[in-house]
Amino acid sequence: MKTPLRNRTRVSKFTQGLLVGLGTFVLTAAALASEVVVWSAGAAQTPLSLLVQDYQKSSGNTVKVEYAPVGVLLKRLAEGGRPEVLIVSQDVVANVEKNGWVVPNTAAPIGRVGVGIAIKEGAPVPDISTPEALRQTLLNAKSITYMDPSKGTSGKHFASVLDQLGIADQMRGKTTLGDVGFVVEPVARGDLELGIQQITEILPVKGAKLVGPLPDALQKITTYSITLGAQAHDAAVARDFMAYVTRRESQAVFVAHGFAAP
Repeated sequence: MKTPLRNRTRVSKFTQGLLVGLGTFVLTAAALASEVVVWSAGAAQTPLSLLVQDYQKSSGNTVKVEYAPVGVLLKRLAEGGRPEVLIVSQDVVANVEKNGWVVPNTAAPIGRVGVGIAIKEGAPVPDISTPEALRQTLLNAKSITYMDPSKGTSGKHFASVLDQLGIADQMRGKTTLGDVGFVVEPVARGDLELGIQQITEILPVKGAKLVGPLPDALQKITTYSITLGAQAHDAAVARDFMAYVTRRESQAVFVAHGFAAP
């Protein structure tokens, strides 16, 4: 039996209204979603990447993260780059606030990490338990790598360690400076013997084995903080992401990947 013309018209109008309503809902949801641009020090990459995935699923917002050594991030900020959220070592927070690159008093700590030494899995484990043992291990090593001191926190510190040990000149000829990313990757491949970097940047590298942290007398514990960019397009969403990263459950993710609680 055919549907009367009047009823077909009513159904048609109802369908059109439903489709318009659904379309409006989709457009509204898309309009409410936002993208957060985050610049982060490489030390936070592994736990942060996991938290970003979870945050995107729960919020519907998109988070775009660019990882680089702190020195590189500072250079990009000086050149005019403006992320909505910034994660850097605590010791440069005052500098980025002074330059107007972030909103003052929005920085919150996410975790602390020290500098460690890595070897290739299966290689003999050297003694780094004391400053003197570390000094001898470095002198015996055929090659080492650490982050370029002009670019990264761990590299700047380790260069000072070599000075303290009095072996900077002896090590120069067998040192390969890292640029960005996980500098111990050549160690994992067997291309270099020892790698020095933040512990959280050693643990994720397959094939690399963490020997341990630097001796206490030579160690540097770095606190990393997350802070709000001064020119965030959507400050409310940026703050929401920051709150997600610093919540108690998220702190457990940082701790599980080599950080100590702040």
